[in-house]
Amino acid sequence: MPIIQSTYKPPFWAKKSFVSTVFSGLARTVNGVAQTRERLELDDGDFLDLDWSYAKQPSDKVIILLHGLEGNAQRPYITASAKLFNENGVDACAVNFRGCSGEPNRLYRSYHSGATEDLEAVIDYILKQDKYSDIYIKGISLGANMALKYAGEREKLPKALKGIVAVSSPCYLKGSSDALMHIKNRHYAIRFLGHLKDKIKPKLEQFPQDISIADFNTIKTLLNFDEVYTSKAHGFKNALDYYEQCSSLQFLPNITIPTLIINALNDSFLSAECYPVKEAKQNPNLYLEMPKYGGHVGFIDKRNVYYNEKRALDFVKN
Repeated sequence: MPIIQSTYKPPFWAKKSFVSTVFSGLARTVNGVAQTRERLELDDGDFLDLDWSYAKQPSDKVIILLHGLEGNAQRPYITASAKLFNENGVDACAVNFRGCSGEPNRLYRSYHSGATEDLEAVIDYILKQDKYSDIYIKGISLGANMALKYAGEREKLPKALKGIVAVSSPCYLKGSSDALMHIKNRHYAIRFLGHLKDKIKPKLEQFPQDISIADFNTIKTLLNFDEVYTSKAHGFKNALDYYEQCSSLQFLPNITIPTLIINALNDSFLSAECYPVKEAKQNPNLYLEMPKYGGHVGFIDKRNVYYNEKRALDFVKN
């Protein structure tokens, strides 16, 4: 499809990428969302915790919400989406990836950008309930790449899956990894790395055959983390192999359902390859919107309802 001309106009104080990104990640609060947790047992012996919130009236529509790196289903960018969709007659299933719900997962593996088998398990579970005729997916950052990869790597999608929205999507993982290693993103990288290392520290004692203290001590950067842990724990040769196999960019031409990507041009986490102009122009199901502002998941707008949240609702409703 032709590239969508964005109408997003942020407040004057939120035009800088750093300001919008940090404010949205650390200062934003969202109230009025009542979530009910349900544990989904997985075939490999692990689990996912799903946080449900519901429309006021019984609904046959549900949106699956996927968080970003080291996020969870209580992050404002998730709860705000759940709240808006609930207010407009759509139930919400906010997924906590493995190890992200406040309780360590059981296996050595955890989650990553391309773990579409876990998204598939959630969708299959929802389909088995035989309650929802329309299913949508909204992914944020890492969750956006996962949603796009899921939609493009499968020859056949469930008939109930009607649309996907991907926000601040690192479609080309190697490029995003390089971007996060840049000096301008150092503060973000340090924060992410600290959380990730804390998450796998307990695994040193649980799974000494898989990772040693010496291995752990070599992790100084996010690239090191993906080299030492992410790739090895999930069956990839190394970090580069993980990036190559799990980047959603290569799968975008195959997407067969309406899909919207919203990537801000001033998102410092994204490389040039993360703006798939050619793929969007060649695939009638793929819509690409590139607002000038918004940073990384920082589309600040009026009344604490972000632009990407309004666009997601409009997209799946039309």
